[in-house]
Amino acid sequence: MTRHILIADDEPDIRELMAMFIGACDDDIETHIAENGEIAFEMYRQLAEGGARPDVVIMDLRMPVMGGIEATEKIIGDCPDAKVYVVTAYSDPGLIEEAMNAGAEDVVNKTIGFGEIAEMVRCALES
Repeated sequence: MTRHILIADDEPDIRELMAMFIGACDDDIETHIAENGEIAFEMYRQLAEGGARPDVVIMDLRMPVMGGIEATEKIIGDCPDAKVYVVTAYSDPGLIEEAMNAGAEDVVNKTIGFGEIAEMVRCALES
C-alpha cells in the first residue's frame, strides 16, 4: 500500500532534501511537494479526490502566497483527521501556538535535521 506524504516549503532545496529523506524510509512512500500553502491545500484536495489522500503533511510555517497556519486551517477544515506537522526555523511561541490552534499535530524546529523529520513521519505513519 502506497503512503502519500505532502511536503510544503518555499525553499526548493529543503523540499527536495525532505522528500529524499522521507522517501528513503520506505519503498511504499510517495512524496508530493508544494512551494506554498495555497498549492499545498489544492494539492491535498486533488490527491484526496483522486484516492491518494496524504497520510502526513509536512508544512513550513512561513511561505509566500499562503503561509502554513492558514494552509493547515484549510486542510483541517476539509479533513479534520488530517495529520499536519509544522516544521519551521522560527521559535516564536505565539506562532507555535497559532499553528497548534490551527490543528497541527506538532510543531518542530527544522534544526532537528532531515533524518529526525523522516523519523517523525515514519512514527506518524505507524500511529
